[in-house]
Amino acid sequence: MESSAVQDDAGARDAGPRFPTGFRWGAATAAYQIEGAAAEDGRGPSVWDTFARTPGKVLGGDTGDVAVDHYHRYPEDVALMRELGLSAYRFSVSWSRVQPAGAGAANERGLDFYRRLVDELLEAGIEPWPTLYHWDLPQPLEDAGGWPERETAYRFADYAVLVHEAVGDRVKHWTTVNEPWCAAFLGYASGDHAPGRLDPAGSLLAAHHLMLAHGLAVQALRARRPDELFGAAVNLYAVSPATDDPADVDAARRIDGLQNRLFLDPLLLGRYPEDVLADTARHGFEPDAADLAVINQPIDQLGINYYTRHTVAGTPGEAAQTASGPFAVHSPWVGSEHVRFVPAGRPTTGMGWEIDEGGLHEVLTRVHREYPAVPLYITENGAGYDEVPDGDGTVHDAGRIAYIDAHLRACHAAIADGVPLAGYFTWSLLDNFEWAWGYSKRFGLVHVDYATQRRTPKDSARWYSEVIRRGGLPGAG
Repeated sequence: MESSAVQDDAGARDAGPRFPTGFRWGAATAAYQIEGAAAEDGRGPSVWDTFARTPGKVLGGDTGDVAVDHYHRYPEDVALMRELGLSAYRFSVSWSRVQPAGAGAANERGLDFYRRLVDELLEAGIEPWPTLYHWDLPQPLEDAGGWPERETAYRFADYAVLVHEAVGDRVKHWTTVNEPWCAAFLGYASGDHAPGRLDPAGSLLAAHHLMLAHGLAVQALRARRPDELFGAAVNLYAVSPATDDPADVDAARRIDGLQNRLFLDPLLLGRYPEDVLADTARHGFEPDAADLAVINQPIDQLGINYYTRHTVAGTPGEAAQTASGPFAVHSPWVGSEHVRFVPAGRPTTGMGWEIDEGGLHEVLTRVHREYPAVPLYITENGAGYDEVPDGDGTVHDAGRIAYIDAHLRACHAAIADGVPLAGYFTWSLLDNFEWAWGYSKRFGLVHVDYATQRRTPKDSARWYSEVIRRGGLPGAG
């Protein structure tokens, strides 16, 4: 696709890249990070409620008990989305709000919130994109063994049907699980995320059962509404060896395997990568081949979450670990704990993540080249910074604008190279609870004063709104 000139309202010509007609422009959030109302209307505790209330797990002792109070302020937040011009909004559903015990009948008061939210979005002309699982497992299911237990996958499929019964007549696009790598390996191997367990063997089972849950849910929901569109969202990274030393090259293979191929291969090819199974063999990970047929359901969309590139070394040296949390000690890289993550000298965001938009182009073209064709969406991409408002309340976040601009240009280049990329959801709509970092990191287009819950669109929100209006980016210079 060639860049084309865009005529703006003032009649000036803009030679920046333009995206295809119908390209979806969105923003994303997650339930525990924004909703609050942790004990209202029948909601039960999730693993993140328990984890956040455990001393030493979340920076500053922060919790999502109130978060940014989206549960009560969703009409205001939807109005902000409409002002931005979003065509779609990706949000997650709190399993603990819908099914507090993780099993049994639905909590109708919890479902009512999502009914109201979906109706509010549709009234505003915004397409709802629910994600059924963004890491907040009901605590009773964790008490019964959590994701390392096969039964959890079946309970997830039951829960998915409850949500679908409530809003399936008004929702077209469904995401089953979000970033299963994080839920499995940060949750069960390194303990940096909820539930905070140190169980490498269990983390591999968790990864498998998260994928099985996806397949079971797609089967169940497609049987109800075959005309709707189903998929998962995986966090992918470009992975590079620090040098051409064979040990560094092997380290890149290992991390690519655990981060990317361990999920893409079963989802899209119906198999696990043999080298990853060999790398993790000492943990007894032998997935049932029959499960792969369930996991490998035909999907209608694949969400890709991208933030940075991994540069890795397998040679001895000073350890440098990716910042999965402020208290990171244990490696989440099961079977490859010796691998070091090293800086490559690129500029970083406020999270310490190197900025490499070329890696996004690499990821998109690779998925298109190596896997069966499926419409792709960027379901998360954004930058965390620590900006503060000026005296007049304005938030100037030029770094975030530059980050999103560069990554959208990478998306446009991928489309030009034939990648079927159909939409982009920036992370995040609102500043919010950033997992183990608490409220110390801000990813939002909209600034939130956590003391007053006042919302203030940042410069990036106005910039993104103009991109949406144009259907493309400004020209260089």
